Amino acid sequence: MNNETIISTVTEKLAVILQDNPTVFLVEIKIKPTNNIKVFIDGDNGVGIDRLVSYNRQLYKQLEEMAMFPEGDFSLEVSSPGLSEPLKLHRQYLKNIGRFVEVVLVDGTQVEGKMLAVTDTEITLEEEKGKGKKKETLQHIVAFSDIKTTKIQIKF
Repeated sequence: MNNETIISTVTEKLAVILQDNPTVFLVEIKIKPTNNIKVFIDGDNGVGIDRLVSYNRQLYKQLEEMAMFPEGDFSLEVSSPGLSEPLKLHRQYLKNIGRFVEVVLVDGTQVEGKMLAVTDTEITLEEEKGKGKKKETLQHIVAFSDIKTTKIQIKF
């Protein structure tokens, strides 16, 4: 069975599982050559570990019953994307307004700042440069088409 078929099947099964909770959404499905299926789920208000465990159990049971892998040689991980994963969906950008992000542009340049706003076509970042009296605040408007990756940054 090829990866596209597996992803399509898992996506369909997950849509049914998630339909009762519209604040939770599928971000991405990755499949490793060892039939390790990684499912990344996020929520508008985050998603708890107990919910992820429940989704994992439901999905695993359905995949097992379908006998997608006749030898049973697959593993399933259902988790939230975490900070190491870049934002993939517009919905993730919306939920992270007010947080600090690092944006890598298609041309390789980086912009860091607080995400102030998100529209259908762009994001607005606020960057602070310098300290004390030399401190200045800059705003950057970045089109989604210019973004290669965006990752959440933790500031202390």
